[in-house]
Amino acid sequence: MVSSVKGHTLLESADIGDDALAEIGLIMELRRGFPLAAYKDTCMKRRIAIRIRSNRCADAAAYCQLLRQNDHELDMLQKTLTIHVSHFFRNPSMFEKLRTDVMPAVFREAETGDRPVRLWSLGCASGEEPYSLAIVLMEGFADLLRRVPVIIDASDIDAEILQIARQGCYSEDRLKDVPGDIRQRYFTPSGTKMQLADNICTMVTFRQSDMLDVRSYSPCDLVLCRNTLIYFSRVEQEKILGGIAEILPTGGILVLGKSETLVGDVRKRFEPVCSTERMYSKK
Repeated sequence: MVSSVKGHTLLESADIGDDALAEIGLIMELRRGFPLAAYKDTCMKRRIAIRIRSNRCADAAAYCQLLRQNDHELDMLQKTLTIHVSHFFRNPSMFEKLRTDVMPAVFREAETGDRPVRLWSLGCASGEEPYSLAIVLMEGFADLLRRVPVIIDASDIDAEILQIARQGCYSEDRLKDVPGDIRQRYFTPSGTKMQLADNICTMVTFRQSDMLDVRSYSPCDLVLCRNTLIYFSRVEQEKILGGIAEILPTGGILVLGKSETLVGDVRKRFEPVCSTERMYSKK
């Protein structure tokens, strides 16, 4: 289907054929090292169509020609393909479950073993998720934080969005699920945005990483991998989940998004902790 805007005929995702998608994928792989083929075709076509319409290209072939000639458009396409919109305390009930049930057990294990607690937000986008986790720890486990070292890692493939995350400054819409008292304690106005408190920002370490590079995964006690697997093909989902299973200890926790679940043989390596919140324990 095509749509028309002010005399221009614009492509929809259905008009991007498999050959055009493969050519765009080859360009992105060669020029940016971006593995387009690892992601779901329907999702990628939809996002590529956004850039085709933005550039008023007549068809996918014309857009391929633009990509070959324009480095800026390569960057814009990669940004569009990897963008993940988030906000603080997305799915508040999940963070409550972490506070009441999961984190007390994680801290007990760490104290018993006399070691730090290691937590990881995988596919962290602009940082709202790991910062929400840091606030949960500060609010509910302040005494333990003085006794047990806690490492919160957060990673994403997009270097530009990680810079935004490190700044800790957010628009009001990203705070829609933040309780009023939490908002008062940890956010202050900064122009038209809200600045997160330094004591929370410093709890999180951001790094650029491709989540398909499972060899780069480091051991940790809890992995938040929410609302990112849905963009990947089944094969790549299994690869990512298998990589997570390798770095979690027995009893380590994996948290997925509400619309995600375990797939393939990796299901044998986990058992449900809370099916409603998509929490699983490593066997």
